Amino acid sequence: MKPSRRWSSSFRYALEGIVTSLKTQRHVRFHCVAAVIVIAAAIALSLPGRDMALLLLVIALVISLELVNTAIEAVVDLAAPEWHRLGKIAKDAAAGAVLVAAVFAAAIGILIFYEPVMRWLGLS
Repeated sequence: MKPSRRWSSSFRYALEGIVTSLKTQRHVRFHCVAAVIVIAAAIALSLPGRDMALLLLVIALVISLELVNTAIEAVVDLAAPEWHRLGKIAKDAAAGAVLVAAVFAAAIGILIFYEPVMRWLGLS
């Protein structure tokens, strides 16, 4: 790939990476669907702006790490198509980073949604 001199090309390449990941990686699709559901619930419950901002931040973190994980997997497969211990370590560590972010994002979501959901259900 030849380097482009136009800054707009950088955005196009980034969007191509996102679209390719959405088309080929089920975990990226899963996290995007979950993000839409969380955002819709936050809007429906009229969460405060601070809470919305935090939700958007953790959503961006998880999806960004999924994209990085996809990139690492592709590079490892390109560099060493056969199984290699170091390739496994790289792939597992990248997947672990996504898992850590997703678990903490879920915990943050529970903390943010708990009271509004309890009020909506009439339990508080």
